[in-house]
Order: sequence, then C-alpha cells, then structure tokens
Amino acid sequence: MAKIGINVSTGSLQKDEMIVGIDLGTTNSLVAVIHPQTKKPVVLIENNRSALVPSIVHFNEQGQIVVGEEAKEKLMSEPTRTIYSAKRLMGKSYSDVKENEHFFSYKIIDNQTDSLVKIQVDNQFYSPIDLSAMILKELKTRAEHILKTPVTKAVITVPAYFNDTQRQATRDAGKLAGLDVLRIVNEPTAASLAYGLGLQENKKDVETVAVYDFGGGTFDISILSISNGIFEVISTHGDTQLGGDDIDQLLQAHIKQELRKHNPAIDETENLNQSLRLCAEGVKRTLSSDEATTFDIEGITLTITRNEFELIIAPLLQRTIVCCEKALKDAGLQVNEIDNVVMVGGSTRIPMVKQKVGEFFGRKVHDEVNPDEVVALGAAIQADVLSGNNKDVLLLDITPLSLGIETAGGLMDVLIPRNSKIPNKAS
Repeated sequence: MAKIGINVSTGSLQKDEMIVGIDLGTTNSLVAVIHPQTKKPVVLIENNRSALVPSIVHFNEQGQIVVGEEAKEKLMSEPTRTIYSAKRLMGKSYSDVKENEHFFSYKIIDNQTDSLVKIQVDNQFYSPIDLSAMILKELKTRAEHILKTPVTKAVITVPAYFNDTQRQATRDAGKLAGLDVLRIVNEPTAASLAYGLGLQENKKDVETVAVYDFGGGTFDISILSISNGIFEVISTHGDTQLGGDDIDQLLQAHIKQELRKHNPAIDETENLNQSLRLCAEGVKRTLSSDEATTFDIEGITLTITRNEFELIIAPLLQRTIVCCEKALKDAGLQVNEIDNVVMVGGSTRIPMVKQKVGEFFGRKVHDEVNPDEVVALGAAIQADVLSGNNKDVLLLDITPLSLGIETAGGLMDVLIPRNSKIPNKAS
C-alpha cells in the first residue's frame, strides 16, 4: 500500500471529527482511516515505517513504559518486564489461564479468586485492560501525529468468539486510553467489509463468504451472507487458544529437541526460551517463502526444511479445519455453497495454510488484501458508516454465545440462542 500523508489540520475536514478503525491484535495492532480524497480505507503509515505496532509493553527499571518495536527489542534481555499477548488474558481469571501459564515469561498472579487476572512487574500490578489501554494510547498518539488532529473516537475490533466480559474489557481499555469506543466489531465482519467493497458492483447476488482468520493468538472461522450491501454473519466458530503463537511454541520445542541432540547439557534458562521463541518466529517467516532455512543458535548450526515444518504444524491446522466443519454445520451449509473464502491474519501467509483451506473449501482462497491490514481497513469502513458518510453498507452482526438467565438448580434458560442477529431482545 502506498505511503499516504494525510493532513486534515486544514480545510473543511476539521469540523468532521475523524473516527478511526483500530485492529487491537494479540501480536500486532494498527490504525486505519478513510482517506479524505480517495474515500478508500488506508492504513496510517509514517516515514515509510510499518503501520503495524507490536502489541508488546515494556516497563523499565525507572518505571517508564514503552510500547511497540522498542518494547519488542526487550523480549530477549528483560523477559520478565516485557508483556506480550496480553489480549489472551482479556476478561480472564487466573483459573482460566493457569494451564497456559508456561507460555508467558512474565509473572501472572494467582490471587485464589475468580477476579480478573493481574500481571506483576516489580511491586506494580497491571490488569490486561491496563496493558491494552497502553497499546491503544500508543496507537492514538501515532494517529494524532500523522493526522495532525485529535483522535477521540474509534471503532475497535475483537475476535467473534469474545464473550461479553472480554468485549466490555476492550471498551474499558479504550476509555482508559482516552478513546470513545463507538462500536466493537467482530474481526471477521470487519474483514468481510474490507473485501465487501469489491462486491458493491455485484449487488444483485447473495454471496456466501467464509472468513478464515488465523492470527497471532486466536483462530476464528465465520460464515457470512452478503446481499445488497447488507452483511450478515450466519455462524461463527473458533478457538481462543490457537494462533501463530502456538505454531511458534511447537517449532520452539522442535528446535530445543534438535539442540539437545548436539548438546544434552544445555541449560533451560529464561533467556534461552526467549531466544528460542524469537528464533522460531524467524524460521516460520523464512519458511513461508523458502524451502529450507539454516540458522545458528547457542553456537550450534541447525537446518529446518519446509516439509519438516509442515509435519510439525499439521495437527494445529487440522484443528482449524474441524472448526470450519462446525461453522458450516451451524450455518446449515455444504462446502460447495461457499462462494468466497477470505484469508485474514499473519498465520495465513504460511503456504500450507492456504493449501489446506483451499482444499477443504474446494476453491482458490482470497488473499489479495494484506492479511495483517484487512481487519483494520474494515474497521475504518465501519467508522465511516457511523460517521454518516457511507450509506451503502448495513451491518447485521450476531452474538457468538448463547445468552440466558440462571434458573432453578443452577441451569441456564437460553433466551437468545448463539448465532442470533444483534440487536436483539427477549423477555
């Protein structure tokens, strides 16, 4: 995407406050807006610097906070002070995350209650809401710097699988960062909006779209129906503990195993684990374009081929395909009734992912729009709808989980079944 310098500090644009679209991701986050001249969604870029801000927060010993690339550089040297994947902890208590605690190099507090999880750095305690607010604040500051205008209103995206607590936590984080969160939008809905613009000319047909969203921390599959500019989510399925992070973990374990063959006495230190984590991420990226990669770690040279890599990650990909089957079943559709398959999230860059999803749906997948940017671009379109500029699109979303009331015996009586359209009411 071309670098676009937008200066809205002059002219008539100033009176219409710009609403930004934010993709608050597990691994990376970014901001997009509708360009005032072209009326197309664009991701904010500055001095050719990537628009992606790593969703990482670092606390230095003086108590200063850095977010993004600068924080990412500290993953190796100061792992206990550098917080990553905070989105995985959103709306969770310690009992929800204790099985995956080994995944985090920082300290998660077990306070023996069902209250929301806390992270400890020195003598300070932070909730995932605080950490997400720090990331959102950084995005807000960058956006204001590029747009030369205050940014106070936003549309923020979340995984379709987020429950009400997690959605409210996201709103609270926005508020803490000084943002008025006008709408929380499901990520697959935003992605389909970004591609949906291409469907505007073709308004007569009803199109059924599968959005396969394999990001850094979560996996979602959503089935949408698009007709006359109306986007309707028919069903959604996913796994909140499945993403690129898990691919990295499997690869990390494999690299550690290979190291042990060369040096059985290798010490298990936090620094080794961090260097293995970053090494695994690098290997994964290289193997998306190369057939093999050779690298040095702990003074040992190792080679991993794409074939080996594919064997390692095959079980994870199979889990995503099982979710696809369930989403289709919920939607009451057969595979051949899906017209388009849209790929979202950095993990879809892996050739085997595209291949497996293409084979499952029996068609070529859509990956023309940058999979890291597509959700933010869709959020910007939704922001444009809310600002009253775009009248061509109507968004009908769904609730991913059943809502109900507790009745005798601690049972739940469902009032609004999952996959019901929102807004919705029951009495």
